[in-house]
Amino acid sequence: MISTVLVANRGEIACRVFRTCRDLGISTVAVYSDADAGALHVREADAAVRLPGAAPSETYLRGDLVVKAALAAGADAVHPGYGFLSENADFARAVTDAGLIWIGPPPAAIEAMASKTRAKELLGIAPLTDVTEADLPVLVKAAAGGGGRGMRIVRELALLEGELEAASAEAASAFGDGEVFVEPYVENGRHVEVQLLCDAHGTVWALGTRDCSLQRRHQKVIEEAPAPGLPAALEAHLLDTAVRAAKSVGYVGAGTVEFLVEDVPRALGSARAGGTPKAHFLEMNTRLQVEHPVTEEVYGVDLVALQLAVAEGRPLPPEPPAPRGHAIEARLYAEDPARGWAPQTGVLHRFEVPGGVRVDTGYASGDTIGVHYDPMLAKVIVHAETREAALRKLAHTLDRAVVHGPVTNRNLLLASLKHPDYASGEALDTGFYDRNLPELTTPAQGEEHAAVAAALARAASRTGRFGGGWRNLRSQDETRTYGDREIRYRPTRSGGYEVTQPEGVRVVSAAPDRVSLEIADVVRHFDVTVYEDVTAYEDGAVVYAAGHRLTAHPRFTDPREQQAPGSLLAPMPGTVVRVADGLAVGDRVTAGQPLLWLEAMKMEHRVVAPASGTLTALHAAPGRQVEVGALLAVVQENASTEAQEEDPA
Repeated sequence: MISTVLVANRGEIACRVFRTCRDLGISTVAVYSDADAGALHVREADAAVRLPGAAPSETYLRGDLVVKAALAAGADAVHPGYGFLSENADFARAVTDAGLIWIGPPPAAIEAMASKTRAKELLGIAPLTDVTEADLPVLVKAAAGGGGRGMRIVRELALLEGELEAASAEAASAFGDGEVFVEPYVENGRHVEVQLLCDAHGTVWALGTRDCSLQRRHQKVIEEAPAPGLPAALEAHLLDTAVRAAKSVGYVGAGTVEFLVEDVPRALGSARAGGTPKAHFLEMNTRLQVEHPVTEEVYGVDLVALQLAVAEGRPLPPEPPAPRGHAIEARLYAEDPARGWAPQTGVLHRFEVPGGVRVDTGYASGDTIGVHYDPMLAKVIVHAETREAALRKLAHTLDRAVVHGPVTNRNLLLASLKHPDYASGEALDTGFYDRNLPELTTPAQGEEHAAVAAALARAASRTGRFGGGWRNLRSQDETRTYGDREIRYRPTRSGGYEVTQPEGVRVVSAAPDRVSLEIADVVRHFDVTVYEDVTAYEDGAVVYAAGHRLTAHPRFTDPREQQAPGSLLAPMPGTVVRVADGLAVGDRVTAGQPLLWLEAMKMEHRVVAPASGTLTALHAAPGRQVEVGALLAVVQENASTEAQEEDPA
């Protein structure tokens, strides 16, 4: 029997495993990097062991240190979570060689499926070679790992070699394996997967399907179970293929088989005019998936508890429980979808989600979101009898969640759930965000009136409740700007306020923390919270009004706007992982030429030359950590040369 489990992971999944262990009376041990010393998973564990350093390669990817930590803490079992070492056969062997119980599949099964190329060969599927124009578009993909790392879509043959090199470098950095391969890229396909659970006695459970099609940068955003609208023949084929893959390698434990499905009926439940949609095998993930909660909700099981039981050698029942209802999970990320999904850092001042739904998270109010790891804050999971009811419940929950801190994708999640194409299933595919992102990132409805409330709350905090700033000689309007919204108001004789811009707003009451406005004959209440923004300049602040995040416009110009022309600034906080080979000050560069690569929170960003010219400054070097807005390089455009080229006479 397992008595103490060390989780070789961090954040949300570590907290998730600890929760089940507590329910079962099993003690827990955390490992943590220096960057995670105060993290929630460390606080929730019964014991914790430090892994010196901050970078994953120095800490969570050091299998030798993790095994040493387990032995030092007296653990008798290791759960790998997902990511990091979870699909590393050598680590699994090191755990068992140390006399510990490995809560995962046999190392041989991990090895067989660890490489996507070898997994495809096992199922008789060969990767694409000798790519021609007729094969485009194609997808360059890392043979190891996941999470969108080492993946590139290639639409021009001339770009293939460069993308192969870039993907290989990213894969080597992320997974320690630079092998990449090429496969056909299915435009607007559906990402569908099958959850498996197998014991050591030959029982294989196929726990239905999940749809994970809503993705950005090849990482999932919204997942649901069961996958809606699949023809019965297709669903049976997916389940059969998944079971066959597991049995072919003697699989034991939890795992997931992923497929890309093309040519699915556009509307949920609509009849297909003959034929069965084509399903492409992608890979088998030999671990628990991030989206496993939706399967748990539908089948009424605890997959972590079942993993522990299987690791102890106990058999599964012959058949899994019957599924019921529908579950949807939304991943809440600290990122700005309107700015290329740029990851965000800073203090999570307040994080509260209404009760009655499941929240898996590795953060709590007051925690700091750093640059070293994935930007996912939490997963919000709901279950209901129907898909429609689950959609409504999840949207209602997210709308009322309090998330005060760095910019998040909360508004994008709300807009996605309410979008008619997603709600109806008319366009449930991996191209959803490519088509709809501009529409989904427009300012949320009510933001202008939230800005009014923020301005009046500030005024009330300066003069006391309902001001008292009115004078016989009427002064000019006071103004306050949030983003591009300018709010104008003035105190009234009665001690209240009159809003002059925008029109049509009557102030019912105003206090520093709550403002009530009458808009089109309806009174609406705005709870207001103000946080000093340490990244803002004079008079800057971040304000939350009824869920809207507003940034007060500073009175003085941002110094970053005074940089020399051609200055390349860091678009996000992170680490310089690569500089173009041989790049040096004085070099001629061409517009669009990659100069360096930044990495932050599992995202790699390529910084390119904004124009053709001369590199006059280079402040980036591999390993250097930079803040958002830091000067990386300067490219001075050579106008005289360009003019000569345009007019040789």
